[in-house]
Amino acid sequence: MTRPRTRAVVVDQACAAAVDLARSAIEENVRPDEVGDHLGVEAEGERVVTHYFTCLDRAYRGWRWAVTVARASRARNVTVSEVVLLPGTGALLPPEWVPWSERLRPGDLGVGDLLPTPADDARLAPGFTQTEDDDSDHQMIFEYGLGRARVLSPIGRDRAVRRWHSGESGPHTPLAHAAPAQCSTCGFYWPLAGALGIGFGVCTNEYAPDDGRVVAADHGCGAHSEAAVLPHQVEPTSPILDDLAYDLAEEPTETDLAGSVDDPAAEPLGHS
Repeated sequence: MTRPRTRAVVVDQACAAAVDLARSAIEENVRPDEVGDHLGVEAEGERVVTHYFTCLDRAYRGWRWAVTVARASRARNVTVSEVVLLPGTGALLPPEWVPWSERLRPGDLGVGDLLPTPADDARLAPGFTQTEDDDSDHQMIFEYGLGRARVLSPIGRDRAVRRWHSGESGPHTPLAHAAPAQCSTCGFYWPLAGALGIGFGVCTNEYAPDDGRVVAADHGCGAHSEAAVLPHQVEPTSPILDDLAYDLAEEPTETDLAGSVDDPAAEPLGHS
């Protein structure tokens, strides 16, 4: 099959000669000293030509003015179609536009902000659905009494697993490397329910840096319940007396004390 040949667009001579008309169209909107040399023409279609001029504005280095002119069939007059400023080689350009859904990062959601979830979000599945997992051939997801329209899908679960395991609460952090043991052996580790409970749980130690956060089972910190055991309190013993250094004497009774005071033969103190 022979494809039809595309006819090359011929530059219209009348439009190509309208250099002064194109320059004057630019100078109507900017200062004349911002328009530089004529760079050439380019045929856009039949009797449609674009003229290019150097932009001398210091704020737009590397850009160029583009003026498109046209001529009607069998007409002699050339008219201006549009005037634009286009980036050239080496022009300073803004970064490529990224949709808001791809720019959003954890922690960006503030008080009162609403984050819409698309209906075809792969992270969610209908509340009553049948999925195929590696753990079992078929898993029925149905929540009695809760009535949620959508629940976590296997894709959403796997994304959470990769995100949590590679984050600050995973095993590849300096805190986990310096820990005496893993979270899975800690008494403050509370496993999650369902399939996520195999590798993740919640820290319940109020003194741990990850208290109230999801941590990987192979994560760890210095607040491990079995990291250090407090020494037992030593009960004080009775003092040891050395009776070889002094003589033991019996304590005088009340009768002996009373007799010594009432004895008339006792010489008063202070008399010779």
